[in-house]
Amino acid sequence: MTEHYLELQDIDQARSMGLRPPEWERLLAVLGRRPNLTELGMFAVMWSEHCSYKHSKTALRQFPTGGPQVLQGPGENAGVVDIGDGQAVVFKIESHNHPSAIEPYQGAATGVGGIVRDVFTMGARPIALLNSLRFGDLSSPKQRYLFAGVVAGIAGYGNCLGIPTVGGEVYFNDSYTNNCLVNAMCVGLIDHHLLTRGRAQGTGSRLILIGARTGRDGIHGATFASEALGEHSVARRPAVQVGDPFMEKLLLEACLELIEAKVILGMQDLGAAGLTSASSEMAARAGSGVELDVALVPRREKNMNPYEIMLSESQERMLLAVEPEQVPLVLATCAKWGLTGTDIGQVTASGMVKVLFNGIVVAEVPARPLASEGPVYHPLATEPPWQALVTALNLAAIPVPEDLTAVLGRLLASPNIASKEWVYRQYDHSVRGDTVTLPGSDAAVLRIKGTKKGLALSVDCNSRYTYLDPYRGGAIAVAEAARNVACSGAKPLAITNCLNFGSPERPEIYYQLTRAIAGMAAACEALGTPVTGGNVSLYNETAGQAVFPTPTVGMVGVLADVERRVTTAFKQEGDIVCLLGSTFEELGGSEYLKVVHNLERGLPPALDLAAERRLQSLLVALAEGALLASAHDCAEGGLAVAVAESAIQGGLGARIDLSPLASMRKDALLFGESQSRVVVSLAPTHFSAVEILAGAMGVPFVCLGRVEGDVVCLGRGQEAIIRADVASLAELWRGAIACHMSP
Repeated sequence: MTEHYLELQDIDQARSMGLRPPEWERLLAVLGRRPNLTELGMFAVMWSEHCSYKHSKTALRQFPTGGPQVLQGPGENAGVVDIGDGQAVVFKIESHNHPSAIEPYQGAATGVGGIVRDVFTMGARPIALLNSLRFGDLSSPKQRYLFAGVVAGIAGYGNCLGIPTVGGEVYFNDSYTNNCLVNAMCVGLIDHHLLTRGRAQGTGSRLILIGARTGRDGIHGATFASEALGEHSVARRPAVQVGDPFMEKLLLEACLELIEAKVILGMQDLGAAGLTSASSEMAARAGSGVELDVALVPRREKNMNPYEIMLSESQERMLLAVEPEQVPLVLATCAKWGLTGTDIGQVTASGMVKVLFNGIVVAEVPARPLASEGPVYHPLATEPPWQALVTALNLAAIPVPEDLTAVLGRLLASPNIASKEWVYRQYDHSVRGDTVTLPGSDAAVLRIKGTKKGLALSVDCNSRYTYLDPYRGGAIAVAEAARNVACSGAKPLAITNCLNFGSPERPEIYYQLTRAIAGMAAACEALGTPVTGGNVSLYNETAGQAVFPTPTVGMVGVLADVERRVTTAFKQEGDIVCLLGSTFEELGGSEYLKVVHNLERGLPPALDLAAERRLQSLLVALAEGALLASAHDCAEGGLAVAVAESAIQGGLGARIDLSPLASMRKDALLFGESQSRVVVSLAPTHFSAVEILAGAMGVPFVCLGRVEGDVVCLGRGQEAIIRADVASLAELWRGAIACHMSP
């Protein structure tokens, strides 16, 4: 068996593994010879798009990645930001799109498992999960199958781990029909002194593989994730890993115990590309080498060869670098938690990844070129000819519906706006007892035990905006995520992102990618929320039809006092309802245009980043002063939907007079999605203080009405434009998705 894996390979075999002819030539130059099968497989997975970011590295350099709060930016398993008092938050978001399209339950479940390992690899205890999910029209049985399977997979894995799933977003659009998107985010807490990095440090240190046994699942999973889906994709089902959340829980606790004992020099999850990525990345980061004997790797299948062992993506495995004298303690801790722990090699000073099988060398390649010096491409970015066509919008040709109450009902029943209770009721969002703002508000909020502080978490992206204008859509994704966090009373700190696009080899897709990143970067700079890491997921397309460009943003913020958090629900009859921010006649890219007029056209709403920053600073100041009863971002569906949702969640009606706002079309006034706007409610005794503070901070402030009764009424003076009882609106809003998913 071993002799076969020492045979030298050729360009045809390289092509079959996804390497292009120029990459084959580069590989020959790196090695100075032809690779054998195991070596070729190692380079194929590490130089895949999924692992090497070869088409996106240049574009990603636009992101701001530093700041006084950043303890660890891109380049490690997860980002780390300081939250004071010697504590830090560790967080990251990643995709598991292709696997979920083929096997929704396991694809989503292992996506959760992988992102959790990225966080506790840094030494942090995971405290929360979030997700961003995208599917086609729910009228399709296939889409309902995918949706149900993905949600069940997330719930099945996260619930078993005892980590609350506290928030996220779900979005439906025809562009996701053949390529669903499943992005998973994890957030953890750590004390600064326990921060651990994925580095193979100390010549002579031992490499200990702990966790699950290695099987054949997931081989070439990274390559699979680096190509467009097609008719052949179902045959790739074996590339989807199988998860075991109970094993992951044991692995988590064992790793955190070893970190507390300060015996780990470096630690790395065996995620995409498995043992190949873990060993080479640890060596490359440390400037060291590693030597492994993979015959020692515990296996759950017979006759596995070195190629399969090095490329397996079996879940729930971790590679540790420890000093030789600490090996007995590590193995004893593994045994305590019912885990297999095996000494499979050592750290060297060679700069090489040397792989043996029963003492015979089966692969020997340089670590740095393998892990971090793959090919980098500079694709052509060209604005597509249809871009100007889809942004053109003649509002004069679009009639204003007569029954705007019915329009509000249709919007509340749109799956993109409707309650996501069908989803999050399957998640355990209260386990650990720290979730103080449950799913359904603008941001989830968790208390930090032993302090007064809280964390606010949000995931956002309006991909229709990004389709219509990639730059503006990217900027709005960051601004809305930060705004949702600020609505809860938290100061936005930093972001992680998951960039989901089609093939970067198509100039129009690379244009979308680069322009979206530019917009995100501008917003991050303006709002002081640097990028700490994330994931790029490309080739999300089938037969040349790409998903809407979807730069998902995960935002983390901190509250000085968690007891002063703010939620979306109206609280008290008699409270005053006000609008912070300015309203313009903007309907481009709105949910209203799509739902009522079946149009996905026009320019997305304008975004003034200076005004956005002033608004968010005001929201944080108002929360710290305990001056707000509620706050809700005006997003999809505009002002009318924001008011209705606050009423539904509070079980209280509202009488709103829109006369103080600018005169414009009724549908634009009610359902336009102008940015940097928040509907707030406050006690009458706080009105003057809020008005003065808003004026001092340069934020437009308009009194719209009061919380009262059980009816939502929006009008102008004596004219009632919309009138509906809260109960009927709630039924539409809460029942829409459940109705689609009922047997």
